[in-house]
Amino acid sequence: MLKLFKHLKSHEWVQFAVSLVFIVAQVWLDLKLPDYMSGITRLVQTPGSDMSEIWTQGGYMMLCALGSVASAVVVGFFAARIAASFSQRLRSDLFHQVESFSMEEINRFSTSSLITRSTNDVTQIQMLVTMGLQMIIKAPIMTVWAITKIAGKGFEWSMATGVAVLVMVLMIAFVMIFVIPKFRRMQTLTDNLNKVTRENLTGLRVVRAYNAEDFQEAKFEKANAELTETQLFTSRSMAIMMPMMNIVMSGLTLAIYWIGANLIDAAQAMEKLTIFSNMVVFSAYAMQVIMSFMMLAMMFILLPRAAVSARRINEVLDTEPAIVNGRQTEGLPGETGTVEFSHVSFQYPGAAEYVLQDVSFTAKQGETVAFIGSTGSGKSTLINLIPRFFDATEGEVRIDGVNVKDYALNALYNKIGYVPQKAALFMGSVSFNVNYGENGKMPASEEEVKKAVAIAQGTDFVETMDGQYEASIAQSGSNLSGGQKQRLAIARAICRKPEIYIFDDSFSALDYKTDRVLRTALQKETAGVTNLIVAQRIGTIMDADRIIVLDEGRVVGSGTHKELLEKCQVYREIAMSQLSEEELVS
Repeated sequence: MLKLFKHLKSHEWVQFAVSLVFIVAQVWLDLKLPDYMSGITRLVQTPGSDMSEIWTQGGYMMLCALGSVASAVVVGFFAARIAASFSQRLRSDLFHQVESFSMEEINRFSTSSLITRSTNDVTQIQMLVTMGLQMIIKAPIMTVWAITKIAGKGFEWSMATGVAVLVMVLMIAFVMIFVIPKFRRMQTLTDNLNKVTRENLTGLRVVRAYNAEDFQEAKFEKANAELTETQLFTSRSMAIMMPMMNIVMSGLTLAIYWIGANLIDAAQAMEKLTIFSNMVVFSAYAMQVIMSFMMLAMMFILLPRAAVSARRINEVLDTEPAIVNGRQTEGLPGETGTVEFSHVSFQYPGAAEYVLQDVSFTAKQGETVAFIGSTGSGKSTLINLIPRFFDATEGEVRIDGVNVKDYALNALYNKIGYVPQKAALFMGSVSFNVNYGENGKMPASEEEVKKAVAIAQGTDFVETMDGQYEASIAQSGSNLSGGQKQRLAIARAICRKPEIYIFDDSFSALDYKTDRVLRTALQKETAGVTNLIVAQRIGTIMDADRIIVLDEGRVVGSGTHKELLEKCQVYREIAMSQLSEEELVS
C-alpha cells in the first residue's frame, strides 16, 4: 500500500499536509466542547451565576461545533481531490504499462484480470484515500488526545474505559483474523466472474449455435455463487460490528454514570459538584475514544480490499515487459524492406517444446514470400516474431540488416503494415479506422484513404454506407461482415505505406474472386514493397516469388509453386487436397 503512494505528486502531498492541519484543528475543536460543557455545568449548579456567562460558554460551544464542521468540509474537499487525481493517474499508469506489455505478460495476467485491476481495484484505492484522510488519520489523533485529557480524572472511570477499549480491540482482531482473508479472496472471485461473463458475451453466437445456454448459465451461477457467499460472509461479519460497538458505547456511558453516581453519593458536599462536572467531561471524552475505534473499525471494511487491490496494481506496475525497447531507428545503408531469419527457434513461455526450430530464410525488397503448412505448424508464430509480439528464443530476426531487438519499437512498427488473422476495428468512422495510428509521416489525406480502400476492394460497400467514408463503425466492427472487416483491415495496412506488408491469413475471409483482384491490385500499386503472406489456400500464394512450407515448426520446403510440387511431399499433399489435376498443371 505504501509503495503505491509513491505515485502521489508533490502538490497532492501539499494538499495532504493542509488536510492534516484541518484534521488537527477539527480534533482540537471537538475536544474543546466537553470543556465548555463542564463550565456550563458548574455555572448552572453554582448559585448566583450570571446568565450571560452561560450564554458565553454556549456561544463558544456553538463556534467550536461550526468550526469542526467547516474543518470537516475542507478535509473532505481535499480528500476527494487527492483521491480523484491519484486514481486518475493510477489508471493512466496501468493503461500505459499494459500498452507496453508483450503477449507473454498479457497472457500471464489475463485480459479479464487486467480490466478488473484498472477499474475495480483502482476504485477501492480511491475509496480508501477519500475515507482514510477523514478516518484513519483522525482516529489515532482523537484517541491519544482524548486519553491525555481524561488522564487522572478518575481511576474507576479509566478502568471502565479500558475494558471498553479492550472489547473493541478484540472485535477488530476478530475482523483481521477471520474477515480479511475473505476480502482478499473477493478480488480473485471478481476476476473470475468477469472472465466468465466476458467469455459468454464474446462467444455468444457459438453458445447459442450449440444450445449451450444452460451450461454457460451453470458456469456463471457457480462463479456468482462463490462471490456472493464470500460477500455475504464479510457483510454479515461487519454487520455485527456496528451493533456491538453501539452496545459497548452505551454500556460505557452507563458504567461511567453508575460509577459517578456512587462517587457523588460517597463524596462530601463541597466535592459533589466537581465530581459531577468531571463525570460529564469524562463521559464526553470517553465517547470520543470509542468513536475513534468505531472509525477504525469502519476502515477495516475498506482496508482489506484496498490492500489486496494495491498489491494487484503493484504487480502490474512492477512487471518488466519482456520486450525491451531498442535505440536503432534506421536499417543498414542500402538495406530496405529486407527480412531475414537466421537459425530462429521459438518456445512459448512455460512450454515444454519448441514451436519453431532452426528457421532460416531471407525476403528481399519487392519479393512476395508466402508461408503455408498444416494447422499448428507455426506459421502465425513465425510472422509474430517480426513485429516483436514475441522475441525469438534462439537465433536472430533482422529487418534491413538490423536485429529487430535493437530497433526502437516505434521505428520498427513504422516499417510494417500488419494485417492480423482476425480483423480488429475500432469504434469510429471508416476514415478513422483506415487512417489509424502513426507511421512517422504526415497523416494520410482523404484521397490516400480512398485509394487504400479501393486497392483493398472496399469501395463498393463503403460508398453505399450512410456517410460513406465518415460512416460509423461499431465496436469491433460488429456492423460489418467478416469480409468487409478484413478489407478495411487490409486498407489500413496499405494506407501506412510501409516497407513490409505482413498478411497473417488475411485473405481467408474473402471469396476467391475478391482475393485474386485484391492481390493483383496490391501487387501493381505496391511495387517494391516486401510482402509476407501466411495462407491456408494454395490459390492465394501460387504466384508468390517464394513459398516456404512449414511442418511441425521446421522448414521442409522452399521454392516456387512448380518447384515445390515436384520436390516437396507436404506441399504436394496440401495442393492436391485443394486443387484439381488441371489446376495443378496450369
